[in-house]
Amino acid sequence: MQNEDSIFGDTRMVEYNSDRSQLALPEYGRNIQQMVDHCVTIEDREERTRCAYSIVQVMGNIVPQLRDEADSKHILWDHLAIMSGFKLDIDYPYEIINAANLGVKPEPIPYQTENLKHRHYGKIMVDMIHQACTYPEGEERDSLVMLIANHMKKVLLSISKDGVDDQRVFNDLRDISEGKIDLDVNTCQLHEFKEAPVATTSKKSKKKK
Repeated sequence: MQNEDSIFGDTRMVEYNSDRSQLALPEYGRNIQQMVDHCVTIEDREERTRCAYSIVQVMGNIVPQLRDEADSKHILWDHLAIMSGFKLDIDYPYEIINAANLGVKPEPIPYQTENLKHRHYGKIMVDMIHQACTYPEGEERDSLVMLIANHMKKVLLSISKDGVDDQRVFNDLRDISEGKIDLDVNTCQLHEFKEAPVATTSKKSKKKK
């Protein structure tokens, strides 16, 4: 009977990923990381630099989507520095990222927290209503107001499946505009929006003639 190790290999030599060190940039794979680790150990500076350039070229082939970036080469050299733990002592062709900046979070983007009474319409729609109030009376203003009102009805229908009457839209429009836009349900009528029918495919096969 054959020795079990001769069939399946010596399982004592198997190295599992869970036992290995965590990769700094997993997208490049463990082989590239090992190449970088070796490059750091090369004593001759010129040879170490040539090795680094070779590694960067291979990295570019592994992650081709970086080629679409304007500063793709710079990014690759930054990644090389990161993978080396910033221990790779060479003359980089670019000013690489500072290790101290890796853990720095960007400044939070200021968000307008003003209170919107009719939040479901969104701030842009509220701003459009306020802008419409500045238009002089006339056909252009009336057309814009009706476009806004119809869109408001569409928004309400998306959150109220039981239907929306025009009067509710006109009430909201009057409230948001502080009474500057006052539509009468008896003289103004909004579109009747209907859900698009769901396409169904027949399971019956066509009969041959």
